[in-house]
Amino acid sequence: MSQTEREEIDDLPPSAKLVFKVLEYQGSLTQKQIVDESMLSARTVRYALERLEDIGVVTEDIYFADARQNLYDIDLPTETELEQCADAQCAE
Repeated sequence: MSQTEREEIDDLPPSAKLVFKVLEYQGSLTQKQIVDESMLSARTVRYALERLEDIGVVTEDIYFADARQNLYDIDLPTETELEQCADAQCAE
């Protein structure tokens, strides 16, 4: 995670930070699963996910087990991608 992404996450409300941590520890989850894990209201989780998507650290995909729901996951570069970026002198 880049320094900029850390700063953006630090500026988020506590509920968004909690949702981020739930996804970080549990992996890909639906909104309902995040509500169950975090014990936040559905409305609060929805708002937190919107904020996390706005800064580009969470992605939304189709949940194939139930197409009415979406699957949320953290979208951070892997170690390999970071190494390749460092070799290519990528800007953060």
